[in-house]
Amino acid sequence: MSAERRLLRTEHTRVVHAAPETLYDLAGDVTLWPAVFGPSVHVHHLERGPGFERFELWALVNGAVSSWVSRRTLDPDRRSITFEQERSRAPIASMGGEWLFRDLGGGRTEVVLRHHFTAVEEDAETVAWITEALDRNSAAELAALARVTETGHALRDLVFSFVDTLPLSGGAEAAYRFVDRADQWAERLPHVARVVLAEPAPGVQELEMDTVTSDGSAHTTRSVRVCRAPEWIAYKQLLPPALLFGHSGLWTFGTGPDGAVATARHTVAVDPGAVERVLGAGSTVADAREYVREALGRNSLTTLSHATRRVASS
Repeated sequence: MSAERRLLRTEHTRVVHAAPETLYDLAGDVTLWPAVFGPSVHVHHLERGPGFERFELWALVNGAVSSWVSRRTLDPDRRSITFEQERSRAPIASMGGEWLFRDLGGGRTEVVLRHHFTAVEEDAETVAWITEALDRNSAAELAALARVTETGHALRDLVFSFVDTLPLSGGAEAAYRFVDRADQWAERLPHVARVVLAEPAPGVQELEMDTVTSDGSAHTTRSVRVCRAPEWIAYKQLLPPALLFGHSGLWTFGTGPDGAVATARHTVAVDPGAVERVLGAGSTVADAREYVREALGRNSLTTLSHATRRVASS
């Protein structure tokens, strides 16, 4: 950190009606962030060990996707998580901070999110831009923690991941291109009715899509995608289905012992308040888990099946 730069600080707090251990566990598992936190798009771990991790994070910052590498130290005894960006992106010169979870008793926890940062340029406009991003994202993350943990349901009943894998009858790179060219999905995939695709920056896509489920109902989703050819495409739904608080996914393409293979990983956060409205009176969170698992898994396997058939026939 340059001694010439002024160190600035922010602090955001929220009292949440949930146990500190539950909140610590949710904030501590960054693999869940894209499905829980609105700004987070994708997390890719670089290193992990007891109480320590390094990862690259892609997130929406003032409406645009940015990425950085962070390292974190997790202390479950103190219920604290400290973080520091190893490589910040301009106009941020450096950034770090801390999560704290203070037990207030009576089933309430004060969540404290602190940041310290320096700016590449210390003019008022630049500092205001960074502070605005921190204010917006910190408030959104604290609200998301409350939204998921104050439902009265066990965290792992609501937030979970699953993976589908399919062998490819052709090269993994060709299958990657099929998934990458989502602008052609309306002509290629039976469950997709309409697609609008834009690429605001290299390797970043914005996707709006109408899909039709097996019961004939239509859904409009909007997603942001991060593409790293030819290995993976990560996405985060900005407008998830009504049954979910959030949904993120990861397509991966590679070669295994038996040849080319593709996987589709989904991480979701179920909204228990929407279960009966979407699935009918008497439906439970368990029913929602089963429905989401089947619906999302079927769509991703359909996409991969069409990809492998097109690759095999080309």
